Amino acid sequence: MTTTDETPWLGEDQQRVWRQWLAVTAALPAALNRQLQADSGLSLPDFDVLVQLSDHPQGRVRVSALADALQWERSRLSHHVKRMQARGLVEREECDDDGRGWFVVLTPRGRAVIAAAAPDHAREVRELVFDDLTPDELATLAGVTTKVMRRLTGRLG
Repeated sequence: MTTTDETPWLGEDQQRVWRQWLAVTAALPAALNRQLQADSGLSLPDFDVLVQLSDHPQGRVRVSALADALQWERSRLSHHVKRMQARGLVEREECDDDGRGWFVVLTPRGRAVIAAAAPDHAREVRELVFDDLTPDELATLAGVTTKVMRRLTGRLG
């Protein structure tokens, strides 16, 4: 796209890469969601919540910290946790410190479900993202995503 005004439009190569980035960031989660649904009955958001919880030794995280880690609105997380709770994957536990906060807690069933789902999910990620990359391409991808994430983190706070 060309223009004579002062708008800093993307160059031709930038536009091509940007559109490819958008396509990948839409198609990859959709593919991973399909795989998880087919193999384990989990959605990708379910899996993301369970990963965050299982990464903590006690399997429990404050709702606010979990929302921040997932970059979700608290209302979205609250609705999602209710659905996961109904399926026995997580529980909500009141925070004794302030009486207003809540923890999301991984249940034994949730721990078993993610343990069963993780190997197939890892295989799918490897096949879709990493198997065709050379070590140099992997290093380049790591560098690019690190730079973009650093910029995003600076903007988001």
